[in-house]
Formats: sequence, structure tokens, C-alpha cells
Amino acid sequence: MNHKTRADQHVAVVILNWNGRDHLETYLPSVLEHSGSEADVWVADNGSTDDSLAWLEENHPEVQTIALGRNWGFAEGYNKALAQLEADVFVLLNSDVRIVSRWINPVLEIMDTHGWSVASPLMVQDTHPALCEHAGAAGGWMDKDGFPFCLGRLFQEVETVDDWHRQNRDVFWASGAALFVRKSAWVEAGGLDGDLFAHMEEIDLCWRLQNMGHRIGCAGQVTVQHLGGGTLQSSSPFKTYLNFRNNLIVMVKNRRGAWPVFAFRRMTLDGIAACRMLSQGQWKQFIAVGKAHGAFYLALPRVLRQRAQLREQAKPGAELVGWWNKSAVWAHFVQGVRRARDLRLPFSDCS
Repeated sequence: MNHKTRADQHVAVVILNWNGRDHLETYLPSVLEHSGSEADVWVADNGSTDDSLAWLEENHPEVQTIALGRNWGFAEGYNKALAQLEADVFVLLNSDVRIVSRWINPVLEIMDTHGWSVASPLMVQDTHPALCEHAGAAGGWMDKDGFPFCLGRLFQEVETVDDWHRQNRDVFWASGAALFVRKSAWVEAGGLDGDLFAHMEEIDLCWRLQNMGHRIGCAGQVTVQHLGGGTLQSSSPFKTYLNFRNNLIVMVKNRRGAWPVFAFRRMTLDGIAACRMLSQGQWKQFIAVGKAHGAFYLALPRVLRQRAQLREQAKPGAELVGWWNKSAVWAHFVQGVRRARDLRLPFSDCS
């Protein structure tokens, strides 16, 4: 895949906002400070009812805005915003990400060196920068049951950042909190799946692109800080619903093999997780898992049509880097493995 040189690449950093004036006030100045002349900064507003746009106009008139009119969700919001922009590389940036150093060209340089179509920097916690951040850490992997995990975060266990995390690596998926994606790859994949609304949309994009022969990476030598949970807290039943529903949809869409077999296994594991929630008194979460499975069944005809279309677009024999054909659930909850580096993964270090 031929890419322009770093100096010739036009970059657009796009922050999708929904009632996030507080996050913009806290984090946007750092984006502007460290992006400099290396990128245009845009805020795409998803129909906010707070004073986000008025605040931007008064305090940061240099930031260009796109008013989307209503809340399209994360995935479709970005689809509609990026359709209005011209750039060689898009950076999908969460409104609660703090930039702490020059980052645009350093990530592009690493992407160019390794031939990546999509990448994210190392994600650390904004409140505790010495710790990996849940949403991405040092790059995402996927186990055989469709459970995503990260180098630096295995389920709820997060690690202290060290030199191992700061390596540049090919990965299965890059963090949607600070996602660099070449426009050519974005267009080829058709952008994000708007039907997902939010959660796992970046994993779906990366999986589709890998099946098409693209490479995904984590630029571990570049660090950004992410607050996390800015829109939906981890305890939100709606977030539980989206995660369980979307996980099934993304797996059936993209995974090779007999989908009824791996979907049944995954839904069985979901049922066990739901029963555990119920035993802990989390009945709203339990109901959310049931609703997620019901929504998956309703969406199945559409998902199977997407699966058939994606099979036609896939590159025969495309290698899936970051796919682990074992169970992270078994390793973590039964065998007691706490760190991804102890899973004996087939790493491909490329710093």
C-alpha cells in the first residue's frame, strides 16, 4: 500500500462532542497546544443541548465545527462528520483525552515505517498516568470467544506502564479514544458501522480492515492520557447492553468459520456472566445482558447479510495479527493470569 510521505499528509483531528462542554474546557487546550501546525482540529457536535458550541465560538474560534443536528451516536456521528472533511489521515479523538507532548507527526512516522493503516498511541490514565488505561492501553487483542483485551489491561486488571508497553507493535485493534486512520482505508472499509451506535465500533473497523489485508498498530513510543467513562460510566446498564450486543454482532460479522458454533459458545459464556451479576445483586446489568441477546437475534438477518458482503471483500489468506486462539476468560478467571504479557501470546515486536 502506497502512502504519502509524512510531510505531505493532511491530518484532521476530529473530536465528537455530545453535551461535553466540561471536557472541552478541560482537555481541548492540550490538543491545540500540542497539535500545532501538524493538523486541523475540528469539533463535530452530536446535537448537544448544553452550550458547547457557544463556548467554542467564544473561547476557541480557531477550532472548526460541524453541527450534526442530533445525537447520531459515536459511530454514525463520526461517519457523518468525516464525510464532510478532506484529509489524508483522520484522528478520531475522544473529548476526554489530554495530549501531553507533540504527537501527530511522531505517530505518523511510526505508521509510515511499519505500513499501518490504523494506529493509536499508548493510552494511560489521566488521573493516574503511571497506569495503563482500560480503553486501549498498549494495543488491543482478541481471544477465540470474541473477548477483547489489551497489552496492559486484562479484563479489569490494569498494569503500571513500563518499557514493555512503550514498544511499537502490530495489534488486532487500536483504541477508538485516539484513533489514527488513513482516509483510503476508512473509505475502503466504509467507515464505522453506524448500527453499533457506540462501543466496539473501532474493533469492528480494525477487524474488517485486517480481513482486507491492512495492518493495525500501537505507537507505544507516543503517550496520551485518557479520562475514560466520560459519556457512559462502567456501571451503566446501557453500556452493558451495548457491549454484549455489539460483541456478538462484531464477531458474527467478521470471524471466519461456522458462526452458529462460536456464537452459541459465546452466548453461553454471556449467560454465565449474567448469572454472576444477578448473584451480586446487579439485576439491572442482568436484564441488560438479556436485552442484548434479544437485540442480537433481531439484528441477525442484517448481520448475516453484512457477513456475506464482507466475505466477498476479504483478502484470501489475510493474516490476523493479535488474534489469540485460546480463552482469555479461562486464563484470567481460572488460571489466575493477571497480565497479557504472561499469556504466552505470539507477539510481533517492531520498535
